[in-house]
Amino acid sequence: MDYVLAIHGGAGTINPGVDEAPYHAALKAAAAAGEAVLAAGGSALDAVSTAVVELENCILFNAARGAVYTSDAVQEMDAIVMDGASLATGAVAGISTVKNPVLLARAVMEKSGCVLIMGKGAERFAREQGFPFTPPEYFASKVRLNQLRRAQEAGSCSLLDHDGGNGTEDEAGEDLNGTMSAEPINPDTKYGTVGAVARDRFGNLASAVSTGGMTNKRPGRVGDTPIVGAGCYAANATAAVASTGTGEHFIRTVLAYDVAARMQYGGATLAEAAKVAVHETLTGIGGEGGIIAISHDGSVAMQFNTSGMYRASVRENEAIVTAVFA
Repeated sequence: MDYVLAIHGGAGTINPGVDEAPYHAALKAAAAAGEAVLAAGGSALDAVSTAVVELENCILFNAARGAVYTSDAVQEMDAIVMDGASLATGAVAGISTVKNPVLLARAVMEKSGCVLIMGKGAERFAREQGFPFTPPEYFASKVRLNQLRRAQEAGSCSLLDHDGGNGTEDEAGEDLNGTMSAEPINPDTKYGTVGAVARDRFGNLASAVSTGGMTNKRPGRVGDTPIVGAGCYAANATAAVASTGTGEHFIRTVLAYDVAARMQYGGATLAEAAKVAVHETLTGIGGEGGIIAISHDGSVAMQFNTSGMYRASVRENEAIVTAVFA
């Protein structure tokens, strides 16, 4: 079978007339990293893990290095991986000292005997598995702190991910005023999650998702990302799905699994299932965001009810395609 890979960096409302180039470049780099795994005969699980690590390491996205702050001015990150061949899953929630949460989620799947470990227990497991401690300075960001201050002044739990600035960035992606350069998606309506789905040459599917959550969120709040069937799902018989959006709505609708269930029990195609899940199920209860998905036959679906979503896809022997606008 031909391999297929898709990734996302969050959904939101388009902010027109700005430079999209840094985001296209970052998406292309992450897709290329995942594709390299598949092209070498690697597994879908390895490919999605690799692609998400690239996104976690990029300050442009709200995951790991670019994670937003809770109301206590700390990062609490969530991540998950799922193997479509076995339905094996691993997830972590509320961690603060691991550079790449998606790799810890995979270790949970493969070495813990658990599906989801949270907080101090997850960080203790990380130490037991030899993950190095990552100091808070690695995740520190003037951009994110400014977002937190504004959210607290407004008395809201904000969905901010990036911030508008003057475009004079240093090599870390932040300028002297502590802001990020203007971006294609309006920061006030940006849902901060990164994800990847893939089918490898053996027909196996996998999904991985990572997030920093919401700015000014209540400490201990967990969204849809580490919840099987809400933020992530993968089963070889149907599809691999990765979500991004208003997490509580994705949890309530079990949206990632909803796509697979429509295929398995209703005979829907991936395109049909994804469209109904996002534009009827999710929209019907006031949820916002989107999904990327790959089916067992290699079809790709990217549905969202916002006016944009950072995304990229690649199929064997074809060029990587990136997009932001609807």
